[in-house]
Amino acid sequence: MEQREFGRLGRKVSVVGLGTWQLGADWGEVDERDALTVLEAAVEAGVTFFDTADVYGDGRSEQLIGRFLRERPDAGIFVATKMGRRMPQLAENYSLDNFRAWTDRSRANLGVDVLDLVQLHCPPSSVHSSEAVFDALDTLVAEERVAAYGVSVETCAEALAAIARPGTASVQIILNPFRLKPLEEVVPAAREAGVGIIARVPLASGLLSGKYTKDTVFAENDHRTFNRHGEMFDQGETFSGVGFEEGVEAAVEFAELAPRGATPAQTALRWIVQQPGVTSVIPGARSPEQARANAAAAGLPPLPDSTLDAVGDLYDRRLRAQVHHRW
Repeated sequence: MEQREFGRLGRKVSVVGLGTWQLGADWGEVDERDALTVLEAAVEAGVTFFDTADVYGDGRSEQLIGRFLRERPDAGIFVATKMGRRMPQLAENYSLDNFRAWTDRSRANLGVDVLDLVQLHCPPSSVHSSEAVFDALDTLVAEERVAAYGVSVETCAEALAAIARPGTASVQIILNPFRLKPLEEVVPAAREAGVGIIARVPLASGLLSGKYTKDTVFAENDHRTFNRHGEMFDQGETFSGVGFEEGVEAAVEFAELAPRGATPAQTALRWIVQQPGVTSVIPGARSPEQARANAAAAGLPPLPDSTLDAVGDLYDRRLRAQVHHRW
C-alpha cells in the first residue's frame, strides 16, 4: 500500500489506516478475539497506521492494540492515540500534570515507552490558542513520553489554529464526501506547513456505505442511536452532522457514482485518498472482511474528474446548507 509521510515527523504511514473506536465497544459489543482478528487482517492488507484513544472503551481499544503489538512486534505499526476526553471538558484540565498522567496510562495500555503520536481529543476551542498547553505538549516530547503530538478537532478554525503551531505534527479532522469544508483552507494550509492530515469519520458513520435505509435501527449503546442530535458529544461526530433521513437519500445518490468493481464505501475512501494533502484516512472495521475491503480502496484507480465534480454537486444540493457553516 502507498505510504505517505508526516512532514514534521519524518515517518511514513499507510494512506489507508484503521480507526479503532469501534473496538472499544462504543459501536456495539466486539469480542476480544474478533477485535484482534480485525487488526491482523488490516496489517495483512498493508495497513501500518492505527488510530485509537484513551477513552475508547475507557482504554480497551488501546489495550487490544497493545496486545497485538506484543504478538506482532515485527508489524511496523505506527499508533496514534488521543487524550483529554476522560475528564470534564474544561480548558483548565489541559495541564502538564494531567498530560503526564494521561500519557503514562496510554503508554501502559499500549505497552510502549514512547507514544508515536498523541493527539488532543477535540478539546474546548480555547485550548488551541493556549501557549501553556502547547508548551506542555513540547515538554512531553522533551521528556520522551511522546515522539510527537497533534490535535483532533471539530472545526476548521480549530485546525487552522493548530497548524500555525510549530510543534504540531498532525491534524485529525472530519473529511468525507459529505463534509467538504476542510478542502477550502485546512488541507492546503497543512500541506504548506508540512502538517499531516488524518481524515476521520470517512464514511459519515456508515452512511456512505450505502447499506442503511430510513428504517435502519442501531443498538442502544451505539452512538448512531444515542448521539444523533448531539446529546452526548458534538453532533458532527455522528453521520458527520447530517440528518439521518437526508443522509440516507444522499447516500443513494452517492452510491450511483461508484465505479464498476468498487463499493460505495471504497469509493468514498478513494475520494479522500485523492485529495492533495491528505496523509491517511482512518475507517473503522468490525470484521476482517471490512478491514480488507477498506484497505483495497487504496489500490483503486483514481476517480475521474466527472466523479469528483458529481460529488461536489451532490454536496452543494443536499448537504452544504446543513453542515458547511457549522464546522
